[in-house]
Parts: sequence; C-alpha cells; structure tokens
Amino acid sequence: MDKTDINVRYEKLKEIVKERKEQFDELIAFMENETAWLTSPASTKYHLCEEGGLLKHSINVAETMLKIKNAIAPDISDESCVIVALLHDLGKVGMPGRPQYLINEPSEKQMKYGYKPDYPYRFNKELTYLSVPVRSIYLAMKYIDLTEEEVQAIVYHDGQYVEDNRSCATHEAPLTLLLQYADSWSGFVIEK
Repeated sequence: MDKTDINVRYEKLKEIVKERKEQFDELIAFMENETAWLTSPASTKYHLCEEGGLLKHSINVAETMLKIKNAIAPDISDESCVIVALLHDLGKVGMPGRPQYLINEPSEKQMKYGYKPDYPYRFNKELTYLSVPVRSIYLAMKYIDLTEEEVQAIVYHDGQYVEDNRSCATHEAPLTLLLQYADSWSGFVIEK
C-alpha cells in the first residue's frame, strides 16, 4: 500500500464529515500539524509498528466500520463512524511535540554485538500516563463536540481486551460494538 493510496483513502473519509465539518477540520488541522498523527506507529511491536501505521490503522478501521454498518446498522450515521474510527486511537500520538511512541534504541549489549532493539518503538516515559482512549478524548474534545455514544465508542473500543472496560459490558451502544468489531477485524485480519 503506497502513500498516495493512503492519502486518497484518508481524504475520501474526511469528506464524509459534513454536519460538524468546521470542528472536524480544526481537529484534523491540529492532529496533522501539531501532533505525530501522520507519522506515529499503530503499536510498539504489534500491528503496523511502522511510521504512519496509526493513520493506516485508523483508515482501515473507518472503512471496515462503514462496511459493517451498511450491512447490519444502516441507521447509524456515516459521520459518527468516521469520527470515532479516526479518533479511537488518537491518544497514541501523545501530546503536541511529545509523541507517545519513540524509536527504540538498542541496549549497550545489543549495540556491542550488532543486534537491533527488541521492539521498533518504545513508550515515551516523559508523558503523564493516560490510557489511549482517555488521551484520545482529551485531545479531541478541545475541538469537536462528541455525542455520548461517540465518547462511549472511543473510550471502550478495546472491548473485552481491557479489564477496565468491564463496567461497560452489556451496556455497549451499537456504535461501540461496531467500532470494537472494526478495530479487531482491522488489527487481527487486515493488518496481520
């Protein structure tokens, strides 16, 4: 998948947001110009742990979510799907000027023997700890109004994979379930 293809897919998704276009455009400008949104990996060692992996993952999730929504929940707005899919992992950018993921350097022993580091990226320990979903909401809500359902979808998008999410179990809104399915499908099937 080349960079041009990613950019075309990304632009197509951004065009879907119409009702909150002004807010969304301000948020996107912040994300693209002041954070590591365009360069951040999706993870330190798992799916798309490469430069630009977060953007690729978010696009995959948005496209997958729209396909699932069209098949089983056509009444849910495309705009909500695009917003939550693009924002669900926004917290992985860290903070402006302070990315969450840093290129991992080899240890002294690894350097001595010519080995690469165990993982391509490491966490930036200089950031105040916030879970990815909480940081996502923190960054996004400065620019865009989100519905309760959108907030729930972003905060609980990891579903059963995160122990903290048990409080939401059996109370998920349809948008949350769609995001959980699309995120899992993207990470475990499309990007494996």
